[in-house]
Amino acid sequence: MPKKRKRAVKEKPGHRPGEAVHVLIPNARLKQRIKQMAREIRRDLPDDPLHLIGVLKGSVFFLSDLAQQLGGEVSFDFIAVSSYGKGTDSTGEVKLIKDLDVSIEGRTVLIVEDILDTGLTLKYLLLLFEERHPKHLRIAVLLDKIERRIADLKADYVGFVIPNEFVVGYGLDYDERYRNLPDVSVLRLGPRGKTKIE
Repeated sequence: MPKKRKRAVKEKPGHRPGEAVHVLIPNARLKQRIKQMAREIRRDLPDDPLHLIGVLKGSVFFLSDLAQQLGGEVSFDFIAVSSYGKGTDSTGEVKLIKDLDVSIEGRTVLIVEDILDTGLTLKYLLLLFEERHPKHLRIAVLLDKIERRIADLKADYVGFVIPNEFVVGYGLDYDERYRNLPDVSVLRLGPRGKTKIE
């Protein structure tokens, strides 16, 4: 019998030449860990109405899944800041793009962020929110890239500690692309995107 010819591997939707993604944390593991994080948060704040502030745009998937697992009284608001340009490195300068819609005075506030990298963005937000006198102010991050830290800052709740890789998917982007991928993946740029994860 003649051998079947191997089909050419097609680029996944959204991929461009020279870009490749390799799954780092599958969606099932993300969901499992988020469920655990919700239990940790409710263990510490069992009766508090929680006011979740999502940092746009990367936190949207994480905030949605976390809120569904928290139970109790939960409200949302969103803030938008920028510390990245169109590349893969932070500019180091944090700009406020969209402020909160409601007051946080006297509320138990949980800042929900996709990734803690240099810490400059969250440091900025902490200082901003502390001036508004919340009852409690806590931080929940899905991903913690400790090697990149500049600001002296730790999150109260961490999903995963990850290596110093540029990650996309599950809300995280590269030039506004890849947010819709269900997994957290490492993005590699270069000749055909073929660099292997070490």
